[in-house]
Order: sequence, then structure tokens, then C-alpha cells
Amino acid sequence: MAACRGKSFIITIDGPAGSGKSTTARRVAERLGYSYLDSGALYRAVTWAALQQNIDLQDSERVARLAEQLDLVFQAGEEGLRILVNGRDVSREIRMPEVTQAIAPVAANSGVRYALLDTQRRFGKQGGVVAEGRDMGTVVFPDADVKFFMVASLQERAERRQAELAAKGVAVPLEELKRSLQQRDDSDRQRAHSPLRRPQEAIDIDTSRLSIDEQVDLVIREVLKKLNA
Repeated sequence: MAACRGKSFIITIDGPAGSGKSTTARRVAERLGYSYLDSGALYRAVTWAALQQNIDLQDSERVARLAEQLDLVFQAGEEGLRILVNGRDVSREIRMPEVTQAIAPVAANSGVRYALLDTQRRFGKQGGVVAEGRDMGTVVFPDADVKFFMVASLQERAERRQAELAAKGVAVPLEELKRSLQQRDDSDRQRAHSPLRRPQEAIDIDTSRLSIDEQVDLVIREVLKKLNA
């Protein structure tokens, strides 16, 4: 699909980990000729940097200061969107299990979320953006033109995550992934600052039985309805 008119549009896709929002958002952006904002990668990058510096992730003030100091850049590459931390490509490192298991206190850190809020909104000012995360439609872009909220069963999400890691040569037991995802869900929903919740006026999508192509087609149809209204 050629670049879509309505280039000032902002589309948000929120939902829990493993619900399919990242892949769907990326492909929707490609088909519409929009930019893709992977907010989760930002929090993963801060977590990775803190681990590299042996910073106690429970030290909220120190982690927040780190987030303020990092130079975080998204860059298009042959294998998709890459993220650079102070000039270093850490796209692979931030997806490792040790980062996933450690990210909860960083994502719940109000100082970190505040530090990254401006970065995300600056990205959105260019217009023509598909942003995915857990608070895109509620906090970062509350006035987004089209909002989606994706969910999927815990079993399905764990199997997807296991397949993603296996493709990278990382083997993790399914039950371990299920526990990790459940803990992340609980943390995301219960945190005091920007908790995971369904945005008002969001279009709900249960991806448990949908292929990625079906998810993308569904989102595109709804966006085109809005553009043509």
C-alpha cells in the first residue's frame, strides 16, 4: 500500500506483552507508509543500560537519572527498527530473557516514564505514527485519532514469546514464560503511574485465534474507515 493520506494521523495500539501489538503495529506502519514507535523498546533499553552499569533497579531515583541521561535513538535497518543507546545498537540485547525478567520495576518507575514521555511525544509530532505500548492511548497520545486495545490468552502469548526466542537461538521453558508474563501483567496493571488499561474509545481485538495478517488487515480496515469518514 502506498503512503496513506492523513499523514498527521496518530494510531495507538495498547495491550499486554505478547498480544501481537508489536508485529501488528510495525506492519500497519509499513502498509500505511507511517513511522513505527516501539515504546517498549525504550523501557527495555533503560533496563539493559541499568543492568550493564550494575544499578539496583529498585533504586528508583538512580534509574530515573540514568533514563534522563541516555541518548535513545530509533533507526531503520535492513532487519527492521533498531534502537541505539548512546550510539550502540542494542536491538538484540534488549530482547534477552534477563532484560524481560528485570524490566518490571523500570517500567513502573514514574521518573523513568516521565523521562521517556517527551521522547515519545516528540516522535509523535511528526504525524503519521503507529505507536504501540501499554499507555499510548491513555497517557502518551490521549488524543490519538484511532486507538486499539489488543489482548490474547496467556497460553497463546507464552507460545508466541517462546517461538520468538527460539528463532534467536534462545530456549526458555513454556511454564517459565507463562509465569514471567503473568508477573508482568500484574505489575503493569497495578503500578501507580500509567497502568495498563483500555483507552477510552479503543477498538478491542482478541488476537488469540488471529494470524498476524488478519490482525493487520483488521486494523487497516478500521483506520481507513476513520480516514474516509
